Amino acid sequence: MLRLTTLAAGLLLSANVFALSLSDLSQQDASGGLKDALIQGAQVAVKQLGTPGGFSNNPDVRIELPGKLGKAAKTMKMMSMGAQVDQLEASMNKAAEAAVPQAQALLVDAVKKMTVADAKSILSGPQDSATQYLNKSSREQIRAKFLPIVKQATDQVGLAQQYNTFAGQAASFGVVDAKSSTVESYVTEQALDGLFEMIAQQEASIRQNPAGAATSLAKKVFGAL
Repeated sequence: MLRLTTLAAGLLLSANVFALSLSDLSQQDASGGLKDALIQGAQVAVKQLGTPGGFSNNPDVRIELPGKLGKAAKTMKMMSMGAQVDQLEASMNKAAEAAVPQAQALLVDAVKKMTVADAKSILSGPQDSATQYLNKSSREQIRAKFLPIVKQATDQVGLAQQYNTFAGQAASFGVVDAKSSTVESYVTEQALDGLFEMIAQQEASIRQNPAGAATSLAKKVFGAL
């Protein structure tokens, strides 16, 4: 009788350990599948934007002069200064396209640092929760990479200096947001917004069509949502 009781206890203990390992594996699956999908989404977004025309040919992310400056640009075009405005806007989009590839390593690093708790929160959160996580965890580091690249590109355009003078004054009166007070800071923020917009589109696509995920683990996780 004692031997049977001991055996039963041993089997129960083994079953509990096995159940715990299954639970752990499930959490690891969820985290791993999400990471696979996020890396896929980030890589696709960077590839789409970091090529000639990636920003300028995409109406969702194309960079144009902001607010009051945009209105001023329309006036300049009517005063035969349209070529200068077009040159500035073209340079802004090209600068963003040149900067975006720098984001890929930082985005992948942010994904790799994601905890199981982060993954659980993302998978049970809103449709863009993975993109929100990446925005929050990597935006500052990506901004630091983008700024010097954008500045180098826009400094070569004559109208950029006029932009900085005008926008700096406008920002001091609250007409233009402080982040738009220089052409390089404005383009950098627009490039960041465009990048996360494209990542959000990739996230939405995988959530709606898990079969489009690149790995079987990602398909399994998003198919279960």
